[in-house]
Amino acid sequence: MHRPRGPDWGRAGSHLVRALVEVVHPMAEQNPRRVAGQRRGPAGGDEEGVPRWLRTSAGTTWRLLVLLVGVGVVFYATAQVKLLFIAVFIALVLTAVLRPLVDIYAKVMPRPLATALGLLTGFLVFSGLIFYVAYSVANQWSALSDQFGAGIDQIVDFLENGPLPFTITNDQIGHWIENGQTWVQEHAGDIASQAAAQAGSVVEVFTAMALALFSAIFFLARGKDMWTWFLNQLPARVRSTWQTAGGAGWFTFSGYTRGTVIIAVTDGILAAILLTIVGVPLAAPLAVLVMIGAFIPLIGAPSAMVIAMIVALAANGPIQAAIVGLGIAAIGQFEGHILQPLVMGKQVSLHPVVVALAVTAGTLTAGILGAVIAVPLVAVVWAVYSRLHTPDPPMVEEDDEAVPEESEDEAEPA
Repeated sequence: MHRPRGPDWGRAGSHLVRALVEVVHPMAEQNPRRVAGQRRGPAGGDEEGVPRWLRTSAGTTWRLLVLLVGVGVVFYATAQVKLLFIAVFIALVLTAVLRPLVDIYAKVMPRPLATALGLLTGFLVFSGLIFYVAYSVANQWSALSDQFGAGIDQIVDFLENGPLPFTITNDQIGHWIENGQTWVQEHAGDIASQAAAQAGSVVEVFTAMALALFSAIFFLARGKDMWTWFLNQLPARVRSTWQTAGGAGWFTFSGYTRGTVIIAVTDGILAAILLTIVGVPLAAPLAVLVMIGAFIPLIGAPSAMVIAMIVALAANGPIQAAIVGLGIAAIGQFEGHILQPLVMGKQVSLHPVVVALAVTAGTLTAGILGAVIAVPLVAVVWAVYSRLHTPDPPMVEEDDEAVPEESEDEAEPA
């Protein structure tokens, strides 16, 4: 029994395709863009008359918006785990500073024991410095209080009878002090509540320090193994890129951290010598203050200089205060023009304008902590970008016009 055959859809489809090709082929030869559905616009654009410059600008704009959204998400996520971020940053700083010492100890003892001895050495140095500063303040406090009182009397006398175009009397100063006391009494409740609120911050500080110390122990003891394990979790095709970026970032971060420590210690030693020669009381604590100020770019050194000048003015008079100010300013110039290029070299190469913008942005975002961590973060990002990015030929100025610099093969013989 034979069934009736249905239509041969395959053969019919092939005939239909062949017919369409025969119809479309002449049109494609005349105007291939119209066949593809792309119409040329009146302004030189591509589709539906949109100018090319507008399409390019729109593409660049949405890519920038996506980039800004990504950066915003990173900042938002960091703000939610700020304590964790601070702890890891401090751990990396401790690792960068103590790793050379631990490597030296590891040559004659096991790595875990070298790590413990390195951390103990760093703790003893830091504790000894704090103890020496506290002992110096306690030992010179009585003499300093007398000198400070005499210096304040000299300052008041200068304001009353000095050559300034204005005068400030004792009555005015007393009135200002009374206003200050009244304000403190009226806002005592607010001050107490703020102090109670800061108690939680103190707990967070100790928590961050404990977490940083715990992380630094493992970074110093097994840092290379941890980094290798992380690279092994990535696909093989991207491991070399991550290894290059991580090496460039760590090279810059560790160089900046160790260089900052060396420069800060040098500034402190020079400031101690200067203050001792001038005869300023509490030379050691003020030198430590100058050393701490070196860790805060742009604003740390001037702040320490102002405090040292105030102490010198109150204790020894305006001439010694001016000498202290000029001396610390000279130390800052020595640091910026000799120490930093000599110690850091090419590890951190940021323009002063970039440093100023980074410090300002960090201060506005996270206060003093942001000012401290902004510059190393920007330096690390720039180092990674420079390592992974292949720049185009540089521009040179010729006849007041910037033109690409010719390579040796393309340059014409003179």
